[in-house]
Amino acid sequence: MSHRAEIRVRFYELDPYNHVNHTNYLAYFETARVEYLNDVGLGMDVMKDHGYQIVVVELRAKFLAAAGLGDVLMVTTDVIDVGRVTSTWGQEMTRGEEKIATLEVKAAITDLSGRPRRVPDEFAAAFS
Repeated sequence: MSHRAEIRVRFYELDPYNHVNHTNYLAYFETARVEYLNDVGLGMDVMKDHGYQIVVVELRAKFLAAAGLGDVLMVTTDVIDVGRVTSTWGQEMTRGEEKIATLEVKAAITDLSGRPRRVPDEFAAAFS
């Protein structure tokens, strides 16, 4: 199941060349992942109440085109795989039909002290 989140570029996210600074693309992708978690009932507060958290352990980004002020970007997020301790997420950012960037994320489930733990059944079920 894919999730879609819309992001509008704001002036303070631009670099001196009037393009979105590369670090802000990562924030856009993070915003979309958090919205997805909220929409399936596993917001950060819910996971914390259940004694676990999700932490990013690896990123692989590709920047394909520049985004600028006022652009409306669509971030599509898919959970590609849920393993015993980690999940792999695929994300694509577009402006209309144009692909702007992609991101592959590996995230681990940990207890609240940061120790790896098995993916909870509720988490696996939400993305199966």
